[in-house]
Amino acid sequence: MRIGELAARAGTSVKTIRYYDRIGVLRPERRSEAGYRLYDEDALDRYRFVRATQAIGLSLGEIREVLALRDRGETPCGFVIDLIGRRADELDARIAELVALRDELSELRQRAARLDPRDCDPKLVCHVIAPPS
Repeated sequence: MRIGELAARAGTSVKTIRYYDRIGVLRPERRSEAGYRLYDEDALDRYRFVRATQAIGLSLGEIREVLALRDRGETPCGFVIDLIGRRADELDARIAELVALRDELSELRQRAARLDPRDCDPKLVCHVIAPPS
């Protein structure tokens, strides 16, 4: 199938397919005599895999590594499990950061309720968010 048909069946744009081709996550099976990219049915499955892995937070670089393992005939499952574990750890750290930020914002909100805007020092810009002294 040509690139337009692949894009239509995948529910994406030709531009996206070309980009994935350029970075090496999708490859045309061959080119026609006129130079058109020609893809087989496996390209649609590969595209769906790329989208599914992006949905769980893997980068295109990581996805390219997974696909390279598969293309070499290796089973990438162990590598994928490691990636998923690292991503989960990163999310845990990010969630902890967000909880701490939410707590800080709550404290600022409570502080703001106690402050009088007329007492605000112009040098501070806003005494609700005063830099540490």
